This record gives sequence, structure tokens and C-alpha cells, in this order.
Amino acid sequence: MRRVSHWRSRLVVAGGSGYGAVMTKLGPASHHAPPDPAPTPVQKPQPRLEGPASSALPGRSRAVIDALRPAVDGGRFAVKRVVGEWVDVEADVICDGHDRLACELRFRRVGEAEWRGVRMSESHNDVWRARFSPDEAGAWEYSVQAWVDPFITWAHDLRARLRAGQDVGIDLQIGSGIVRDHAQTGARSSGSALARWADRLGGEAPARERAEAALGDELAELMWQASPRRFAVESRALPLWVDRPLALFGAWYEMFPRSAAAEAGRHGTLRDAEALLPYVAGMGFDVVYLPPIHPIGRTARKGRDNAPQAEPGDVGSPWAIGGPEGGHKAVHPELGTLEDFDRFVASAGGLGLEVALDIAFQCSPDHPYVREHPQWFRHRPDGTIQYAENPPKKYQDIYPFNFECDDWQALWNELLGVLLFWVERGVRVFRVDNPHTKPFVFWDWIIGRVRERSPDVLFLSEAFTHPKKMYRLAKGGFTQSYTYFAWRNGPRELREYLDELTTPPVCDFMRPSFWPNTPDILTEYLQHGGRPAAMARLVLAATLSPSYGIYGPVYELSDFSARPGAEENLGSEKYEVRRWDRDDPWSLRHFIALINRIRRENPALRQFRDIAFHNCDNPAHIAYSKRSPDGENTILCVVNTDPRAQQWGLVRLNLGAMGLGGDGPYTLVDLLTGIAYEWRGPDNIVGLDPGLAHVFRLGRSGRSERDFDTWG
Repeated sequence: MRRVSHWRSRLVVAGGSGYGAVMTKLGPASHHAPPDPAPTPVQKPQPRLEGPASSALPGRSRAVIDALRPAVDGGRFAVKRVVGEWVDVEADVICDGHDRLACELRFRRVGEAEWRGVRMSESHNDVWRARFSPDEAGAWEYSVQAWVDPFITWAHDLRARLRAGQDVGIDLQIGSGIVRDHAQTGARSSGSALARWADRLGGEAPARERAEAALGDELAELMWQASPRRFAVESRALPLWVDRPLALFGAWYEMFPRSAAAEAGRHGTLRDAEALLPYVAGMGFDVVYLPPIHPIGRTARKGRDNAPQAEPGDVGSPWAIGGPEGGHKAVHPELGTLEDFDRFVASAGGLGLEVALDIAFQCSPDHPYVREHPQWFRHRPDGTIQYAENPPKKYQDIYPFNFECDDWQALWNELLGVLLFWVERGVRVFRVDNPHTKPFVFWDWIIGRVRERSPDVLFLSEAFTHPKKMYRLAKGGFTQSYTYFAWRNGPRELREYLDELTTPPVCDFMRPSFWPNTPDILTEYLQHGGRPAAMARLVLAATLSPSYGIYGPVYELSDFSARPGAEENLGSEKYEVRRWDRDDPWSLRHFIALINRIRRENPALRQFRDIAFHNCDNPAHIAYSKRSPDGENTILCVVNTDPRAQQWGLVRLNLGAMGLGGDGPYTLVDLLTGIAYEWRGPDNIVGLDPGLAHVFRLGRSGRSERDFDTWG
């Protein structure tokens, strides 16, 4: 098969050969062209044994390792974690007969010469478990090694004989021989200690005394360290991609720089947006996300509220990228210069904010690419270039790339150059527009190439499409994914959706980012629920998911007037410059700041996998809790999802999921008001006004210094 035809294939067959998220083996870093994938290795038949088994052959390896997990598509794609997050590994390990096994979890960064190891323990039904915590971002791998261990087998049998009151004199002699054998094969530092143990086991002290000493922790640890692991088997290594912590936990704030001017009637600049950074940081956000900042085309420019024809003075959509001033590597002249952007990034960093830049791989008709590389686009029979369509919707101001064109390698390399250009200017976070409309293998390749140079770069996928397409993008390398959270508004559908997202294998490759709104999404729930709906959705997004975002200032001002017939704001910033009164007394900025402060102060909210839902007899209530990995921090949330009426009801807690037992009293402090409540047992009555919530912390009493009136 020719290289071109293979890499331009767009059909993906689940479970077949493909391209993983870790792309470090795709070719020399200096050569960016997508190479042919490595051929699938042919499995050679094992040689037939004609005589006594040789130690070089697997015939004497009795351990069998099955079902190593976590695994994504059997190891085709990398499992995802962040630095410091636990990777809980388990495998089914068996052997014939009654001998006992030893298992070790082995892990390392890709490229490291030595493996690190953690001893595994058997839990039940031949399932062995252990965990490790990666300490650096990048590509990792892990495997399991297992072997029949003569000392562990001997110690197990010795315990049984002691319990049965049997004579163990001969057994101690056997044990002495096993220990002495390990002393000869182990390291010098442990060899002398083991030799002394061998003498002790074969000594003259009472047999039971020697036996009980042999079954202690000291000898067991020495024997583990000195084990020759004869006839050990090892599983295939599985890939793991480790990101920095922002990939899992962070709060995003979206803003349009052109609407950042302090006075009405003026097009905002990056300098104006820079002046708002303390405001964004003051609300406790981690990421400030900018829609495209590039020149905007004039041909077929859309007017206000997506009108087909622009009026004089209409600024157009930032996603119609490119004009005479430049394309994807240029800044819109009315926003400023590249130097202004550099200054914006530096100022954000000084406030603890990262800048996320929108990447939209598409062009306006005026983009230099259209003139210089017309072969990169699809052409209609009349010779014109095909604009973007999603019938019946038409986007005449946007030309999509033809990723299957004959000049595809040059196109892919140019788009890689766009990403690397902004990486070199300090951008380490990208929000990618509509990635599901580009080939999956393209994203596998380009994300892998960027990570070869900068493994700390993060990618957020904006793909509202079929779930399996969203999953494939996540498997292929996207760090985070937008979700259907915005449309899951009732307690039942929220629980069902969270069950899907938090259950393996989905939780091992897809990190959700919950957004109640975006410039493209204004749900009916927000349109009709107003400020109470905004408060409820903020609490849900920020406490259900470690990563969440809002499109502000629309959100903090609850400006939810909708364009007729569309889930989109009337007077959308996508098509016009807006001026916002950020000092409006009805602003939710103080409430948002409090929620973000609660997130930072409570480790339970930094993880996604451990969510326990609790039963509510009122269908408007949803209750759920989270615990930190060390069990020291527990958060319980109860939210009234009805934005119109006060709701009362019984909440029945799963006390075990919260680390509680029995019917004794326990203290819950509402972190939104500082009021402490004493509850007893699983059943308690809760009443909440429209859209309001309790965000309880377990186990600490006393009133907080926070004042309800600062946000109410």
C-alpha cells in the first residue's frame, strides 16, 4: 500500500491496528511528514520441544498473566493520568497446582533503562493489585511480572502445618535450603543476612520458635529483594500518557478581547484584555481562553446574529480566519501585535493564569492559503471553492481544508507549524475547534509531534458529535473533551451521564470538561431559568468535574436572552463587539469566586473518578459526595435543580461512601454560608430555594468568616 493512500484513509475500524496517543516512534523529530506506520510484527511459532525443556524456552514458566488493566483497546491507546495521580493496576494471575505466586508491577518513563517496581498483593479470585504514581509528564509504560515463588509457597505451607499442630522439623530444613539458595544468588548486601537466616532455620532452637521467626516480615522482605525470579513471565507493556496537573483540575474563563474596551463604541485590544486579567484571576480561574485572535476575512462576512449579509462596520466572526494582513500566525490589527500578545501571556502568567488559544483549522476566502495553496481546498464543478456546510446550515465565510488532497503532506506540515509557532510564543493550552470534522489520524499525528517537543502542551477537544467519535479523539491524544453536560439538566440524566463518564474504560482515556454555556450553546434551561439556573449549573459543573469552564461575562451577568430559533445568545459576541458592565450588582462574580475558592481548598474536588450519588425522594434534588484519595477530605453537595421553586425533600446518604458508619451524629459545614449542621444517620431533610445548593464539608464545625451577603 502506498504511503499517501494509507494516511489519507479516513475510515477507522475499532479494535484494528491504528495509531496511539503516544507518537514518539513515528520517525525522526527533524522530519515532520507523516510516515508509514510500523508493520505489525509477525508472531513466530514456538519451537517444538523434542527433548528435555531448555531454560531458554517458556516451557518451565508456570505463571499466566491475563487481563492487565487499566487498558484502552487492549493497549492500542494510552491510559491517561496526571503527575501525582495514582494508577491502580490489576491483573488476573494464575498458575497450576497449589504453589504460590509472586507478582510485581513494573513501570518506567519511556526511554528509561531501568524499571521501577512495586510488589503486588492478591485481593480475591486470583486478582492481583498494586498502584504507582508517575512523577513526571510524558510517555510511560507499565507491565506485570509473575513467577512461582518457592519461599512464599514454603511459608504458606509452614503456616498451615503450624496451625494443624504438625511436626515442621523437615520443613525447616527445606526452608533453610531455599534461603541459602537465595543468599548465593542475591546481592552481597543481603547475602550475608540470608546466610545467617539459613543457619538459624537449620539450628538447634525449638522448631516452633524457628518457624515463627521465619514467618516474620524481616525474612520475607529479604527474600523478596533477593528472589532470582526463576522462570518469571512478564506481560506486554501498556502505554500511559502523563500530563501536568492542569490537565485534570482547572477552571476556564472564556473572553473576547475585542469586547474588552472600557468605553462603549470602541473595538477592544489585547492591551484592554490584559487590563482585565486581574479581574479574571480574582475570580479564581486558572485558564483564560481566547477565541481566534487572527485577522478576519471580509468576503462573505456574516453580520450581527449570523445575518447572511454584513452591514458596514460589522466585525465578522473570529472563526473566519485570514485576510490580507495574514493568517493563522498573525494577530488581527485591531487587537494589536504579536508583541502585545506576548505581553498578554506574560501578564497572565504573573497572575497565575495560563492562556488557552483557539485553534480552528479553516480559512476565510481571504486567507493567504487560498491564494497560495488552492490545492488544499475542495473545488466545485464551477471552479469555486467549497465553503463549509452542515445542511441546511451554510458557512459561506469559511473554507474547510481538504485533508485528502494530493498535497496533503505539505498541508499537514503547515498546520503543525501553526501549532509550534504559538507554542514558541508561550502557549501551552489549545482549545481545538470542531476536531471531529478532520481525520482522526491527523490529530494522532499532529498531537504526537507537538508532544515530542513539548509534553506539557494540553489540547481541549470541542467536538459535540457522536459519543464514539468524541471517545476516539480522546483516545488519540486530546487532553480534555467538551461533553453533553450542558444538556443534562435533570438529576436522573446527570447521574446516568456521570456513571458513563466515570466507568472504565471511558474514565481511563477521556477527561471531561463541564461547560454550562459557550458562545455556541445557550440551553433552554439557562434561557428560562435565569440567574438561579446559572447558580445551580455553576455548582454542578465545578463540583462534579475537576475541570470546568464558563463563557463570561455572559455567565456572570446571566445575560441569557436567546436569538429566536437558536440555542445562542441574542447579540452574540461571535458577530459583534459588546460592552459589559462588570460592576453590575447582580453579577455572580463573587459567587463564582467563592466556588473556585472552595475547589482549591478541598482536595476531594480535584478528582473525577470517586463520585458517590445519594438517593433523594424529591426528583428536583441531586446529592453526591467526593472523597480525597487519602480520605481526609469529604465534600457533600445537594443541589436544587429547579430554578423556579423552593424544594424540600429527604436525602438518604450512603454513609459508607462518605467514610461514616452507624447512626451517630456528624457535622457538616456549608461552605457557601459558613453555617454548621449536625446530622444523624443516613436520612435527613433538606430544603433549598430555586437553583441553590449546599456544598458541605464533613467533619469540621464552627462558622466560617465568609459572609453569605458577599454573593447573595
